[in-house]
Amino acid sequence: MTYTSMRRALAAVCALAALGGGLAAPAHADEKPLVLVVPYPPGGSTDILARIMQPRLSQELGGRAVVVENRPGAASQIATAFVARAEPDGSTLLVSFDNHGINPAVKPKLPYDTFKDFVAITQTVRFPLVLGANPGVPGDNLKEFLAAAAKQPANKFNYASTGVGSLNHLAPEELKRLSKVELLHVPYGGGGPAIQAVVGGQANMTWLSFAALRGQIQAGKIKPLAVAGEKRLPELPNVPTVAESGFPGFVAYSWSGMFAPKGTPDATIKKLTQAFNTVLADADVKKKLQEAGFEIVASNGPALDAYVKAEYDRWSTFIKSSNINLDN
Repeated sequence: MTYTSMRRALAAVCALAALGGGLAAPAHADEKPLVLVVPYPPGGSTDILARIMQPRLSQELGGRAVVVENRPGAASQIATAFVARAEPDGSTLLVSFDNHGINPAVKPKLPYDTFKDFVAITQTVRFPLVLGANPGVPGDNLKEFLAAAAKQPANKFNYASTGVGSLNHLAPEELKRLSKVELLHVPYGGGGPAIQAVVGGQANMTWLSFAALRGQIQAGKIKPLAVAGEKRLPELPNVPTVAESGFPGFVAYSWSGMFAPKGTPDATIKKLTQAFNTVLADADVKKKLQEAGFEIVASNGPALDAYVKAEYDRWSTFIKSSNINLDN
């Protein structure tokens, strides 16, 4: 082989090596972004959760881009239907909310099948609803408010929800039945708009997560009257639970979980389950979620499916026995 031929051969080897190096680049370089579809506007609990997980999830997936996409409307049906129709390749996920288990009980016709069109990945968190009121509402806690409201005409006070049939519509209705105090329901398009209505005085109160209400509580623009959990929140040690306020056993936990479209490969689901559980175990993520009032529930697909079914059964029974109005 001549010197010139050797040089040409060496150049070819180097070129192949360079090409091989390019092919060996991290797989995420050619992957689609992972889109976390949130069913509500920015500022609500699911949005806060998704954005806390977002940077650490990207890191766990080897630097793959993770995008939070808000698709609000129709009590989470718009976002849920969008994910149900998405390509089942693991690149589009639903950040579900409590509506996922409630909607089949309150909506006669959904543009998807809750129990057949999705593959569960993991439950992420749960959190008790916090009753937050405009500072002008009477009483410093739920018991005092109900005592004052009972002396006023029916429906003098109202509460804002994130939509008809949402948990923060059904839970107050359950409390109304137990307390015999009538409150007017005013539905909004999400937690952010509901909070704005309470701060602006268009609504008297709302039931949301501490994460969603924290800023306004700290600013003195909303006062917390009760926590609908099994125990008081460490962040609100002086705020009694609904059970402590005269309604033993009353709890209302909102929750969130991750779902993919049906047909997503089992290997992809397994990878995503492991990734989310690793993210939820991260010390920094845990701290941020706990400070926001979230209780971490890192589970798996079958456990999440069972939880959704239990929520559906609970609220189906309540709706059938209460004659609640689901038309407004």
